[in-house]
Amino acid sequence: MKQRPCIRAVLLAASLACVVGAQAQQARTDGPAQRTRVAPAAPQLEAKAMDLLRAMSGALTGASSMMFTAVASYETPTAIGPALVFSTISEVLVQRPDKLRVITSGDGKASEYYYDGKTFAAFAPSENLVAIAPAPPTLDAALEAAFKNAAIYFPFADVLGADPFKNLSEGLTKAFYVGDSRAVDGTTTDVIAVVSDELFMQIWIGADDKLPRRLRATYRGDPLLLRHQVDLSKWRLDPVVAADAFASVNAANARRIPLAAPHAAPASPKGKGGRPAKPS
Repeated sequence: MKQRPCIRAVLLAASLACVVGAQAQQARTDGPAQRTRVAPAAPQLEAKAMDLLRAMSGALTGASSMMFTAVASYETPTAIGPALVFSTISEVLVQRPDKLRVITSGDGKASEYYYDGKTFAAFAPSENLVAIAPAPPTLDAALEAAFKNAAIYFPFADVLGADPFKNLSEGLTKAFYVGDSRAVDGTTTDVIAVVSDELFMQIWIGADDKLPRRLRATYRGDPLLLRHQVDLSKWRLDPVVAADAFASVNAANARRIPLAAPHAAPASPKGKGGRPAKPS
């Protein structure tokens, strides 16, 4: 997105150029012994924010199975400047350590995903096509394989794994408490912000149940700072799960195609765990 530079910005750029040029000249005249290396700043992680992140992880991993609805919205750039927003609605069922069902609708065509600990299936109901491939025996590994092999990514992936705290805290440089809120999912939440070299993310966490209610992120590698948000609601922990919940008769009878990315994966900013910033 192109912007017309203002006079102040031009003057600031010229001033910076003079400063940088002077510093470069000084660096050429100084010997190596006179140069100092600046040590990286120590992470600034507020205890309250990290405690809330741990409590959220504990609430998620304390259940052997869970159901929730995820409404994901993500911005996509346009040639005219302002970004378009696309949204998806996913009904999610998880059974640790090796089962997942995601049924997604919203903008674009519907899709369904099934993982039963042995295979991963992606089903397109409108085209009656299904792609099935062998999958690793754990959910974390299966999610990584689905992204690597077929560019399939779920924007709520970090809350599904065996260690959400690790997924969300690895590489943090800052974490701080923002305040409380009653604006999300009809419940009181505590809001924290976490920062790494890759992203800036706000997380709304239920004050009573410690479940995540909203994740909102921008990625530092994205020059447009496009926003990505997922709202999580209708939580059910340890529901009764039917034995056939992670398979689909319609998918089993659909025409088979290879499980592969439809095109080369974009070089977009990465989320935690090496996954992309936005859903496929």
